[in-house]
Amino acid sequence: MNLDVLMNGYANDSRIFTIVDRILLSKPQHIHLSGLHGSASQFIFSAVFNHSATSQLNHLIILRDAEEAAYFHNTIENITGALDLFYFPSSFKTKKNFQQLNSSHVMLRTEALTKISSGGNRKVIVTYPEAIFEKVILSKTLSQNIISFKITQTINVEELLARFVDHGFTRSDFVYEPGQFAMRGGILDIYSYGHEKPYRIELFDNEIDSIRLFDPETQLSERKLSEVKIIPNIETQFSSGEKVSLLNFLPENTTVWCEDWEFTKDKIEQEYADVEEFVNNQLSGLVNQSVNTSRQEDEDDLNEKKDISSNDFVRASVLENQIRDHTVIELGNKAFFAKQNEIYFSITQQPAFNRQFKLLIENLKDYES
Repeated sequence: MNLDVLMNGYANDSRIFTIVDRILLSKPQHIHLSGLHGSASQFIFSAVFNHSATSQLNHLIILRDAEEAAYFHNTIENITGALDLFYFPSSFKTKKNFQQLNSSHVMLRTEALTKISSGGNRKVIVTYPEAIFEKVILSKTLSQNIISFKITQTINVEELLARFVDHGFTRSDFVYEPGQFAMRGGILDIYSYGHEKPYRIELFDNEIDSIRLFDPETQLSERKLSEVKIIPNIETQFSSGEKVSLLNFLPENTTVWCEDWEFTKDKIEQEYADVEEFVNNQLSGLVNQSVNTSRQEDEDDLNEKKDISSNDFVRASVLENQIRDHTVIELGNKAFFAKQNEIYFSITQQPAFNRQFKLLIENLKDYES
């Protein structure tokens, strides 16, 4: 049985049509999908996503941890081939240190938020408690701080470089990570937080002659572009007052998929307690000492968020109320939002054979019969 045949089986299942009918209702629906195991939830999501009636809907998928979210994202990416499918991680390098940012994670978050704010294709966000608990920049503020370039555009180089600095970029000889720019003669290299690779802009006097994507490791150009958008570090350049929860940022027609909200809620509350402890330690000077030690060990890769406040994060109770306002599809054994609205799937777990091939053969024959 190949993937197309398997997906066709899901797509034509009456329960998929029931889910689609309910999420298209104007009033938010709360649905519990029970009896799921293994990758069944990814196949069910993909069948709903691929249904023609849901082509205008956005989706937020909240899993229990980063590993589950990464696997879910990878599976539905392979099944659906969705264009705007984003893994949305936490900004921070390590747990309980809310000052050291992971630049690659910040880039993934920025790319997702930029694509969402620009509209267009439907969007799918796959995330987990530590990531959704962070507030994000307002869509309007993000749009106002994007720097755009296109071929034949005339620019003032000195003003542009000053603007890069104002947006939190640092000047270097060569760019190799997000947040850096370099100017050599008539060539400007800039590594935006909104793309996985940097841009090389060639100038003829003050006019943009060409724009190329290039590999930061080899420094070789890869392909030409007609227009690019440069995104600042959204985690360090904006105040708490310019941020909202991810649920507020997403379009209203977003369906929320979540697994075991009680567990997720507890993790978010623990994260919030850790933030408050971190802020108190920061005020007493205890954090600076650990950060200085970390800087000596990993100075080249340090991306620091200086002003930490509990206002940069969302309480679980606030997220819970915001989720209730959306159509919610709960996965797993426990229902929180949809206790009276269950759709049952009789999926069984694959047994562990532990190299006992006789058992494997018997199991396959049982399915075949």
